[in-house]
Amino acid sequence: MNYVKSILLILVSMMILLPLGAAESPDGSGVDFNIRFFDRRIYYVEGDPIYIQLTITNNSPLTYRFKLADERAFSLDFDARTTSNRSLEPADTLIRKRTQYQQIFFREIAVESGESFSFVEDLRHYINVNHPGSLVISARLYPELYRPGMAKTAAVNGGGSPVILGGALESKRLSLNVRPAAVTGPDGIPLEMDIATNAQLVRERFAPDQVVEYTITARQKSQWEKFFLYLDLESMMLAHDSALQRKWLTESEEGRRRMVEQYRQELRNTVTDGTISVIPTSFEIERTQYNNFEGSVSVLQKFKSTYFTELKRYTYFLRQKDNIWSIVDYSVVNLGTE
Repeated sequence: MNYVKSILLILVSMMILLPLGAAESPDGSGVDFNIRFFDRRIYYVEGDPIYIQLTITNNSPLTYRFKLADERAFSLDFDARTTSNRSLEPADTLIRKRTQYQQIFFREIAVESGESFSFVEDLRHYINVNHPGSLVISARLYPELYRPGMAKTAAVNGGGSPVILGGALESKRLSLNVRPAAVTGPDGIPLEMDIATNAQLVRERFAPDQVVEYTITARQKSQWEKFFLYLDLESMMLAHDSALQRKWLTESEEGRRRMVEQYRQELRNTVTDGTISVIPTSFEIERTQYNNFEGSVSVLQKFKSTYFTELKRYTYFLRQKDNIWSIVDYSVVNLGTE
């Protein structure tokens, strides 16, 4: 008899515990949906992608499940409005994706209590950002996938909690400032902007050693817009590559601009040993020589690793044009360690 009672007690316990373990949050209650800039920068009417990071956080005691389409246009929407509450038009690519006949493939995401799930999307894939000015954007997640007419039912939410509209989650608002098309310099590359002050950077009449100090300091602070300000990318790119020089001669003006921009990206992405993009722990200007047209600046730079500090002597070669000194080339000599 005791054995039968034990079995019955176990069965009753399982009946109580199973619903708790399988319980889910079907309407998104207690689920936060937030957005932020993935890599905040200065944005232009025509320019780089505007990457937005979207995060679903489950603050409820239940499991939250939703469908995430491989083609995100069927899971996600953005709303962008001007300060006068004028709504921006959806991107042409978004309209085409939603109007053509196709199968929608998706996977089911389960976010357990206390966990978060994030992914990144380009706002330009959803909104036609074609006018400068201040915008307020919000995102909308469709847990059961997008259906025509759903987007019309949502409203912008200013709070931190999502608005539940037909099961959809509405994020809080995010401010976005879009500047007019960037002004290009003589080389066809857009002039840089100071992210801290939101003002256009202007080359000043610095002496050669000041130019080098400004450039190295900017790299130490990861201020790319200032790092590139005094670099003559065309001269640096062609200085030691005869094959590239021949290619340059055969390219059109547009092709040359693409080559310079590609070199710029390589400097940003390749920070290997010996390149100008490597960040020194400290530096000391040793010697400066120049005349009215060209000059050189020798700099002792230290690079600290785990067990020792590397010493390198960088020599920067500069050229003056219109009373502005620019770095046109550089060389590196290894001096050992300390």
